[in-house]
Amino acid sequence: MSRAAFLVLLCATLAGPAMAASYPVSGRWGESASTDKGPIDCTGKRVIEFTGNTRTDSKGGVPAYRNKSITPEGNARWRIVDVFTTGQISNAAVTYTLVQVDPDHIALDLQKGGTLKLQKCK
Repeated sequence: MSRAAFLVLLCATLAGPAMAASYPVSGRWGESASTDKGPIDCTGKRVIEFTGNTRTDSKGGVPAYRNKSITPEGNARWRIVDVFTTGQISNAAVTYTLVQVDPDHIALDLQKGGTLKLQKCK
């Protein structure tokens, strides 16, 4: 193996553990207690968007989170640790459980704040 190929492989191996996984869901999800099937109109609702390893919240206290770890906890259930930084807080962590109820509904069981029920946005 050439030295250059070895160095590339070594760098990729070392960088791997530092990269966070993507969220188990993606797209925009609006706050909703409805059990109706299908996406909803999220106009005016609190919207949480999952994109790769980033989560944004339209009406939460922190506008953006970055995923640190995802641990499966059974069928369609994951323990998630996110980190965030604001003007006054640096690299704080928040832990919650994400449950995929069905293709159109998820729930975030927050450590503090109860359960946030979300439905896929149109």
